[in-house]
Amino acid sequence: MTTTLPSLSLERDVPELIPARMLNEFCYCPRLAYLEWVQGEFADNLDTLQGRFDHRRVDGSESAPLPDPELLTSSGTVSAETGPFEPIHARSVLLSAPEEGLIARIDLIDLENSTAVPVDYKHGAVPDLPEQAWEPERVQLCAQGLILRANGYHCEAGILYYVQSRRRVSIPFDDALIQRTRQLVQQFRAVAAAGKIPPPLPDSPKCPRCSLVGICLPDETRLFLPDRSGPAEAMPTSALQDHAPSSPRREVRRLIPARDDALPLYLQDQGLTLGKQGDLLLVRRRQETVQQVRLLDTSQVCLFGNIQITTQALRDLCAAGVPVCYFSYGGWFYGMTTGLIHKNVELRLAQFRWATHPRRALVLARRFVVGKIKNCRTLIRRHLPDHQLPLHQLAQLARQAAAVTDAATLLGLEGAAAHTYFAAFAQLLKPDAHFNFQARNRRPPRDPVNALLSFLYALLVKELTIAVHTMGFDPMLGFFHQPRYGRPSLALDLAEEFRPLLADSVVLSLINTGEVSPDDFIRRAGAVAMNDRARRTVIAAFERRMDSLIRHPLFGYRISYRRVLHVQARLLARTLLGEIPHYPNFLTR
Repeated sequence: MTTTLPSLSLERDVPELIPARMLNEFCYCPRLAYLEWVQGEFADNLDTLQGRFDHRRVDGSESAPLPDPELLTSSGTVSAETGPFEPIHARSVLLSAPEEGLIARIDLIDLENSTAVPVDYKHGAVPDLPEQAWEPERVQLCAQGLILRANGYHCEAGILYYVQSRRRVSIPFDDALIQRTRQLVQQFRAVAAAGKIPPPLPDSPKCPRCSLVGICLPDETRLFLPDRSGPAEAMPTSALQDHAPSSPRREVRRLIPARDDALPLYLQDQGLTLGKQGDLLLVRRRQETVQQVRLLDTSQVCLFGNIQITTQALRDLCAAGVPVCYFSYGGWFYGMTTGLIHKNVELRLAQFRWATHPRRALVLARRFVVGKIKNCRTLIRRHLPDHQLPLHQLAQLARQAAAVTDAATLLGLEGAAAHTYFAAFAQLLKPDAHFNFQARNRRPPRDPVNALLSFLYALLVKELTIAVHTMGFDPMLGFFHQPRYGRPSLALDLAEEFRPLLADSVVLSLINTGEVSPDDFIRRAGAVAMNDRARRTVIAAFERRMDSLIRHPLFGYRISYRRVLHVQARLLARTLLGEIPHYPNFLTR
């Protein structure tokens, strides 16, 4: 027996013209081309930045106009009105060829004696090959030649200029190369129309140098690829049951950085203004600059309360892909500003299909709840190993949640697990810390411990809202948390398994080490909130936790918790798109 999702046409409105650069990518790695062209993913690394720098001469130089081909004669002259023909060097020329299905911005066109020669700049050195060029580079150049031919120019060969070697390599457009180029055009169009991402290359040496390796996750994805063919949507019912991911079948390379170089910028003092000067973000109090941070070193900006931001700073942050998050003075996360929404419509369509299919949504909801209960149990086991009753109860509730068949029952089991967990959590606080905690409460929190928990949960949800939005998800549409106005339900779903790891553990550390005390809280009308000192202390502790390295329980390498959140969101995307059969929880040991 098989199950299918609600019908949505898989036929794609594939663009009429394929960029020659994308054809290069498809020849190099079909998965990379699909990620960039179909899903709209892109990320810079040193190679892409260096390549852009090497093209500065082409992109910035003055260019001679390219004459119409009908003005040229076989003898290399033009019409009498324009005078004798001289060699022309046209730079950064955009041309298309609908009959070939191609478009390209050609770096340089040398036009002499009625012959057009495309010149393509490459960052590296001339490879030690008989052809003196890699196949993707030759295919891209040939595509440019076909475009020139389609526009009426005589073109029999092209030039690859290797910046590192400072050498020009001539590439003839023979029949074999032309046939290969046209074949790749058809294959790429078919892959894009099918709407199924190609699998990662197996243990490829290309992966470490790829700028999209953190998006592709080649080794991590291959770890969970099912042996059967076809998308997960057509898998038998038995394959849809929740089960723990299998142990690694092979070594998983850590191809992503362990930590992020850029860090969040938190602004809390009321009356501050965030502006910019060049590549610097300037924090001012009235006319005095109190802090300056490089835009390059900023991953997000978090504004608490009445803090202003200039239009110029906001524009540059959006252009750089740096989100601006807005919190109330008390720490309630209520919105963010980003640049244009991610172009990955394919992922959002899959998200909507899963969220509107009750059985599919329940499969994911079970995973989130089971992961949360198991991580809560691990936290209790580490600190209260002799308290067998809550450990037994949480283990039993996790088993029941994994087998539940309706959302209402799952919600009830999650509530029962939370009650059991927080009853044991109160015993983890040192008695001499003088923090009285009875049970979880909120809106507003009525004791200091709950104030800390609510604030840290808001910070965690903020991190995951940024992560899922960056990847093309709709943060407001979840699978366990039902849609509600103004609530980032998907971020709340992913936050479930990380609450004990990134929020509850920080609360224990803050209280038991004396970093915060009961005097750091303000009590009014039955509600409790942190003062400024406590809030700064909590944010610093949360950021230390997010930046701490942990060995990934499935992949074996060490990365920061902030990186873990992004990896989990990527794995959820792979699940929704049918590439891996189930969402693998992050379960600490």
